[in-house]
Order: sequence, then structure tokens, then C-alpha cells
Amino acid sequence: MEHITDTQIEQDRPTAVTIGNFDGLHMGHRSLIGLTKEFAKEEGLKSVVFTFSPHPKLVFKERDDFALVMAPSEKKFSMEQLGIDVYIEYPFTPEFAALSPEEFAINLLFEKLKCKVLIVGENYKFGHKQAGDYRLLKQLGDERDIKVIFVPSVLFEEERVSSSRIRQCLRDKNLEAANRMLTVPYFILGEVAQGKKLGRTIGFPTVNIEAHPLKLFPPNGVYATKTLYNGKMYYGVTNIGKNPTVNGTFKVVETYLFDFHQTVYGETIQTYFFEFIRSERKFPSVEALRQQMELDADSAKAYFASQRYDFWRNKF
Repeated sequence: MEHITDTQIEQDRPTAVTIGNFDGLHMGHRSLIGLTKEFAKEEGLKSVVFTFSPHPKLVFKERDDFALVMAPSEKKFSMEQLGIDVYIEYPFTPEFAALSPEEFAINLLFEKLKCKVLIVGENYKFGHKQAGDYRLLKQLGDERDIKVIFVPSVLFEEERVSSSRIRQCLRDKNLEAANRMLTVPYFILGEVAQGKKLGRTIGFPTVNIEAHPLKLFPPNGVYATKTLYNGKMYYGVTNIGKNPTVNGTFKVVETYLFDFHQTVYGETIQTYFFEFIRSERKFPSVEALRQQMELDADSAKAYFASQRYDFWRNKF
């Protein structure tokens, strides 16, 4: 996969393009990308996903608490798995946002990308003050013999799937709904860092992930998770929080993996979240914490043995 992170996006041959923010790569995003790949294959084009970095909401600071379902490295990793030919993270600046819809569509998409098929969601807006929409793209495309196709919103439980809806599900600890809309369970991909090594002294050694600072985390607490390392999945429990029992002050993501006995500092792991177990709390002693960790592990094992996990059982 060719990965472009600057403004040098010119392509050497015609393309099929889809465009959007694609945060989380949920089922709606995947329908756009899947259709783009189909047209690319049928018409001998390159498949291109065009997105922006940083996310426009971070540039305009529309919300102080805005965070990403997927960190940039996680999104790139997922794009590679989807088999895209070209993945563009175009620099998003106030100057770029000031481009007219016509400038953006004609100069960047149609000319520089040599776009022959453009696929967008029905609610896609673009250009200065979001003045451009599918109808304008269709008009501009028709004038240049470029196919412009809009894809209706995907519904889950009779409501439109969106990154905003998924963010709210994660904040509400409704992981099952978030995961079903994402199609791949919410995950954290990162490098294993050295922690305080308290866990190993009480029989629960953990691996600590250094996650991206702009990533959205579910609320602090303990979760039933599965972790991919070196091509193998391991069941476990993951704590998101500050370790108040031992006076922790910084947020950490630490996972106790069942039947895992390796040292993996500096290596990359991927942890998938399935169910909330309990909120973070401070225990009166390290021994009380150890006893609770035993209960947490039992709760996670019970979840993975239950019907609640059936939807994912043969997928993860």
C-alpha cells in the first residue's frame, strides 16, 4: 500500500476514489471502501482512500473532549489489511479548508488523482463552509465523464451508523453495540512499555500499552479483552486507569493475559475490547487488589464462555 501524508498526491494512472474521515472504519466506511475496490478491479483502476490529518474537528477545536476511535497508526494498519492501493492522509489546515468545493473536487480529486470513479456517502459535505455535496460532485463529474456514486447510510438497529454514535457507545461502556457497528471490535494497537512491575509480584504480570494521546478510551475500569501477539490470540483482562491503589497518576492500559509467560517489551500488540467488567476503584491494600484481580479474571472467562460472546466466537 502506498501511504501519502503530504500534498504530493499525483497519481500515474486512473483511480477509483472514496473520501471521508473514516474514523473507526465502521460498517458504513467499509461499504464505501469495498465498493471502491470493486470498481477499481472491474475497470483496471487504482483504489484510493482519501482522508485528512489531523481530523478536521481537531483543527477547528469544535469540542474540547474530541478524541479518535482509531489513532492514525491504527487506521493505517487497518487500511493495509483492507487491501487499499493508495491511502492518503491529506494535511488538513485552515487554508485547505478555505478551498471552494469546485477547487477541491476538480484540482485535487479529478486532476491530481486522475479520478475516474468517485464514491461518497450520502451525507458527505466538503469545501469551504461545507458548501459542496453529492449533487455538486455529480454535476462536476458528469461534465468530465467521471462516475460519481453516492452510497446510502448503513443502519444498525434502525439508526444511522456514524463515528459519533460509536464514540458515544464507547463512553457509555456499550461495547457490544460499538463493536457491531465497527465490524472489528474496538482495539488499542501499541508498543509494550515497562510498567511498575507490581502485577508480577502478586501473580498477575501485565503488559502495558503506550497508546496514542488523541485516542478515545472507554471509561476507566476493567474489561474482558483478547490480545493478538505474534499471530496468536490470548484471552485476558485489561485495566484502563491510573492504578489508584498504588497512587498512580497517569492513565495506563495494562492487560493480564491468561496462560502467557513471555517478556515483550518494545514489541507491538493489539488488544480488542469486548465487555465492561467493573469501574476503577482504590483498594485498601495490595492483597485486596490481588483478590479482586482473581475475580476479574473469572468474570472475563465467564464472559468468553457465555452466549454473549457467540457473535464473535468464530471471528476472534
